[in-house]
Amino acid sequence: MTNDELDRALRQLRLGGIADTLALRAQQARVENLGPLDFIGLLVHDELQRRRDRLVERRVKSAGFRDQKTLDTFDWKFNAVDRALIFELASGRFIEQHEDVLLLGNAGVGKSHIAQAIGMAAIHAGFRVLYREAHVLFEDLLLAGAIGERSEAIATYSDIPLLIIDDLGMRKLPANAAEDLLEIVMRRYERASTILTSNRPLEDWPNIFGDTPAVAAFLDRLMHHSHLAEIRGKSYRLHEHSLTARNRKAKATA
Repeated sequence: MTNDELDRALRQLRLGGIADTLALRAQQARVENLGPLDFIGLLVHDELQRRRDRLVERRVKSAGFRDQKTLDTFDWKFNAVDRALIFELASGRFIEQHEDVLLLGNAGVGKSHIAQAIGMAAIHAGFRVLYREAHVLFEDLLLAGAIGERSEAIATYSDIPLLIIDDLGMRKLPANAAEDLLEIVMRRYERASTILTSNRPLEDWPNIFGDTPAVAAFLDRLMHHSHLAEIRGKSYRLHEHSLTARNRKAKATA
């Protein structure tokens, strides 16, 4: 069998990771005088790594993140953040224990960045994640209801191991938003984990939804096994805008 024939055969067997590194590993085996099992072990490792990378790529894409954020790029010095709690959440243990997370704070303090970074870490830890801005989630449910697919949409939001609902309270919500969120929270309660971010304090949530009993019901479940992180400080976006404006002014006068 020629090298080209071997390459085609490996790819037909869906062993692209081995096909991609076979020549390199064969050269390494000759240089390091590796035995057959060591050589095969390297190839198997390459195949497994390729499959893990592909799985992560698929899950990141299906998560629907607005931005692919990581904790490495978060400015921990700009605002007061409980760093120990955030890194503990990024470990994914709260997902294993079916706990929830509430991230609260003013607009621009980094809630969405942290939520998406935790989601990215969860994917790398082997969990499936779904990210939705709050208004998009409720619009999806309205549309699904209009075409007779509400049950399927609710199931999608209920079954994912980690659901991230971002920016709750940033936009006006539909009249049935409280009932929709209550149904999702009830289905996920002690079965899956949810991260909710909001720029509004919890005591304002009945005003956001306009339905105090439903809000009390889903908050009761969310708070039962939850981690609360409040981020206090200034808007990082406004800070960046101010820096950019000053830099432009400095260049113009230079």
